[in-house]
Amino acid sequence: MILSFFFILIFLSFSIILRRIHTVYFFFLPFIVFVYFFISVIIFLSFFHIFFLSIILIDFFFFSFFQSLLSVVLIDISFFLFTSISIYLSIYLSIYLSQYVSIYLSIYLSQYVPIYLSIYLSQYIPIYLSIYLSIYLSFYLSIYLSQYVPIYLSIYLSIYLSIYLSIYKL
Repeated sequence: MILSFFFILIFLSFSIILRRIHTVYFFFLPFIVFVYFFISVIIFLSFFHIFFLSIILIDFFFFSFFQSLLSVVLIDISFFLFTSISIYLSIYLSIYLSQYVSIYLSIYLSQYVPIYLSIYLSQYIPIYLSIYLSIYLSFYLSIYLSQYVPIYLSIYLSIYLSIYLSIYKL
């Protein structure tokens, strides 16, 4: 029984710490109480079993009966614990996540995205554009000048020379 109180004190200290961290953990509060309760019951029964066997030496039949009874109780407790955990996680967690995510996402998108977007646009766009434009223009101009200027010059010179020669030929 003292151990059960010890676990309850540990739980209360954790709940105070978690309460200060974030309100999301209060959703898990009944679940944590439930788990701590069953852990304390299992530990209490185990210690009672050890205490009972060490203090009172009884015949083998009663010992086996008590041990089987204890194992049945522990199996029932664990089955009930895991069944309730699965029900809890399937129902309440899905409801909580759908509500919390929709509310949190709408608040986050409405408040933080414009702030972050304005900071990002004001800080990183000029840097990105200056770097990108300098690199892009240097490569583009070098390729353009190396590939197309000779072609344009040859076409232009051929047209110019043909016109110039036709004029002077007359």
